[in-house]
Amino acid sequence: MTRPPTPRRVARAVALAAAALSLALPAPSAAQEAAAPARDTLRLGELHAAAVRRDPRGRQLGLLAAQDELRRRNLDAERLPSLAVNGQGQYQSDVVTLPFQLPGGATVPAPPHDVYDAHVAARQPLYDPTRGPRREVDRARLAESQARVRASLFALRQSVNDAYFTALLMEAQRAEVETGIADLEAQLATARQRERQGAALPSEAATLQVELLRRRQSVADLDASRAAALAVLGQLAGRDVAVTDALALPDLRAEVAAARGALGELRSRPEYEQFARSRELLGRQQAAVAARDRPRVSAFGRGGYGRPGLNPLAADFDAYWLAGVQVEWAPWKWGASEREREELALQARIVATEEAAFTESVRRSVAADLAAIDRLAGTLAADDEIIALREAVLRETRLRFGEGVITSAEYVDRETDLLAARLARASHRVELARAGARFLTLVGVEVR
Repeated sequence: MTRPPTPRRVARAVALAAAALSLALPAPSAAQEAAAPARDTLRLGELHAAAVRRDPRGRQLGLLAAQDELRRRNLDAERLPSLAVNGQGQYQSDVVTLPFQLPGGATVPAPPHDVYDAHVAARQPLYDPTRGPRREVDRARLAESQARVRASLFALRQSVNDAYFTALLMEAQRAEVETGIADLEAQLATARQRERQGAALPSEAATLQVELLRRRQSVADLDASRAAALAVLGQLAGRDVAVTDALALPDLRAEVAAARGALGELRSRPEYEQFARSRELLGRQQAAVAARDRPRVSAFGRGGYGRPGLNPLAADFDAYWLAGVQVEWAPWKWGASEREREELALQARIVATEEAAFTESVRRSVAADLAAIDRLAGTLAADDEIIALREAVLRETRLRFGEGVITSAEYVDRETDLLAARLARASHRVELARAGARFLTLVGVEVR
């Protein structure tokens, strides 16, 4: 006669069936997790562009161009004739007198002591060798100033990277913790069922419940950190970023490989453009200094009314005019021009040293990022193997827990080991993408 099954046997049978089902269903592989489509996402390249557009310094490009336009119009105005209106009245303590008498005893009338003059003077430049070089200096100054603004804006990309990948890391870790919570909740239900059947002590369920509370605290901490990073990201990009928005983990392997292969030729950073424009500006300024040593030619004219006119001995008011050509040339300046050109040449050498120092700094940073990329690529392969082994151990532990062979504390230990391995893999994936993005940003390659 067959004995009826006891509650302990029923619970054990249920646990064995659940464990067998878990063994039959394969766990998702790392490749499947990576290939899972992202939700409606924010993309790193778009946020880079948005941050640059939003920054107030971007308006400086148009303001600098407006300044250059005003300077250009002033230079064009120098070709036009200039007019000046002058008036003067004065009293002289002495005037011109002749120290002799004219034949017949006639005397030459003395000019008045009070003198008045009102005239209009006009000047028309005919040849000014400095105008062209000065125009080129202004153009070079505009290009150098705009390049400096672009270089300052480029630094925003690293700030966006930091906020973006911090939020992405929190999101990835939260997903892994949630997976662990779901598993622990299932085991808690089993422990409570066994407790009701008298097959387990209350401490078994309590141990699982404590761990669940701790995991939910971790989720809250991760949510808070992610929300803070998204707030920074929204401020940088000038847009509303909700906590429900997802972030795409960029796959930058092809871009990193291409940039790495052409590393010696990459000079895409806007700082290099700034250095080049600075050298061009100094060269234009040297040409402008040399042009100042050349003669300038202009025509002039003057028409006026006063006492006396052009005749200094006249005592009556009279109208007058005069016109001519004027040449201005100062060939000897005691070496001032040569010293000024030498000063500009020294400044060009200073720019060259700054460029060399910047290049060395980029190379050091790039070397660190490339080492991190290589290390993380190898670490991810080991992560997959570690997780596969931890999953196998946990499946066996789940069977033993269902049979009542081990305690819930031992189960929590094994499940925590798997969670730690999954968190490490999630962190390494994000860190690999962060290192790739930082490398591309350092060498000046746009992240798409």
